[in-house]
Amino acid sequence: MKSHLKERSLRSPRPLLSNPRPCVQTHSRTQLFPGDIVEYPRNKYFSHFAVYYGERDGVAYVAHLTCRDSDSKLPLFGRALRSEVKLDPLELLGKKYKVSNMLDDSFSVRDFYGAVKPDIDQLIGRQLTFDILFHNSEHQATLLRYGVKKSQQIERIYAHIQPAWKNLFEEKQL
Repeated sequence: MKSHLKERSLRSPRPLLSNPRPCVQTHSRTQLFPGDIVEYPRNKYFSHFAVYYGERDGVAYVAHLTCRDSDSKLPLFGRALRSEVKLDPLELLGKKYKVSNMLDDSFSVRDFYGAVKPDIDQLIGRQLTFDILFHNSEHQATLLRYGVKKSQQIERIYAHIQPAWKNLFEEKQL
């Protein structure tokens, strides 16, 4: 996977923001740096994730995986065939957010300008498949920052469900 990402980043993408730079959010005192994972809590169980891209004309931007079929709130069976990575203003996704570089202790952080930004530039507008279990916004954000697809929120839910499934299989009810 990493070689594929490097291969894509060798192409010369058209820059989306001329000079991405850090953003300081005064209302929440959160300082963001390009490449940071931004978490937007949605409810008790799930959050939406994005990668901080930089600032242009005083507006902070994030890249995130989103369903293009915005009229369908819940994708069928947790999948939406028409999804894409979009670049949107930071606060368009929500006023409440936090930096969530949750895997920094486990994985190497990829260089923003050498790897992450070129990958984001290549992904903008390309059709991707959203899958709540295997390719959600958290998977996309960790793939960009670390080069590894991980979703801790799905892993937490799976940890609760897996023992019940195991029992049903052992009892031959599934």
